[in-house]
Amino acid sequence: MNLFELTKSLMSIPSTSGEEEAVGFWLRDHLRSLGWNVELQPVSENQNNVIAYLNDTPRVWFSTHMDTVPPYIPPSEDDEKIYGRGACDAKGIIASQITAAERLREDGVEDIGLLFTVEEERASTGAKAANLHPLAAKCEFLINGEPTDNDLAIGSKGTFRLNIKTTGKAAHSAYPEMGESAIEKLLDILDDVRHTRLPNDDFFGETTVNIGTIEGGMALNVIPASAEAGLAIRLTTKREPIEDAIRAVVRDRGDIEILSASEPVKMLAVDGFEQKVVRFTTDIPHLPNWGKPLLIGPGSILVAHTKDEFVLKADLEKAVELYQDLVKALLST
Repeated sequence: MNLFELTKSLMSIPSTSGEEEAVGFWLRDHLRSLGWNVELQPVSENQNNVIAYLNDTPRVWFSTHMDTVPPYIPPSEDDEKIYGRGACDAKGIIASQITAAERLREDGVEDIGLLFTVEEERASTGAKAANLHPLAAKCEFLINGEPTDNDLAIGSKGTFRLNIKTTGKAAHSAYPEMGESAIEKLLDILDDVRHTRLPNDDFFGETTVNIGTIEGGMALNVIPASAEAGLAIRLTTKREPIEDAIRAVVRDRGDIEILSASEPVKMLAVDGFEQKVVRFTTDIPHLPNWGKPLLIGPGSILVAHTKDEFVLKADLEKAVELYQDLVKALLST
């Protein structure tokens, strides 16, 4: 199966976060047919990481995730591109990594492994489980795949996700003095958050806050008794000073529910590759036992998660070459 066929075959199997079982089974069977030793590592009742290797102590591992964001978009193609959900995030990357690994085998390189995780798009539960696998301690280098335009990412921002919740007192909207609006309290807090200067970093860049969701109230003529907003903060420093700043803003006006957090990460730089810092978060912060991390993959993060997701076929082919070159460079150290 060639690179493009492999990409489309993977994309033809829906695998939104929490529903990766079928694509995991498919990868298990495909890799075993190629002669790999394959384990399914249970993560939940219907979720399994796929772990494949050629010997018992691979020094270099390829890794990315099997899950996608919704909705499912079936694959299509033209002469230049493959379109659909997972084209660049990250099933085209899985295909590129498997193809690179097979070509390395043809060159006599077998000191490699493959780690494909579940639920990266939500909470990296697959990566957290994989971090406890005994093979992690034997890994020296982990080449993680995300759409980086085939540049080697030497740093990635972290993510801090939280909810801010407020409470009030319901009342008839004609008599607002009899109630207390949870929504107005929340809006005041969010306005203060928007005008709070958070610490930045010369290497990682600017800390940014996205107010992604707002919910509250029950009817137009009722003073709302509850409200909440969901925030995603792209970290360029450790989480602690950012959390302290947000708590200082909220004070006793509301409650904070922490959803998840991952710290910003600096990654290995290798000469001969175009390099940059990316703003998104990956599984890497949750895989510290898997050696020194690297991050590179075909496609653009700007089209990932969109209805127009695609990957250039030329970028998939280039990624295969880059993955081979990177493994050879790492194994020569």
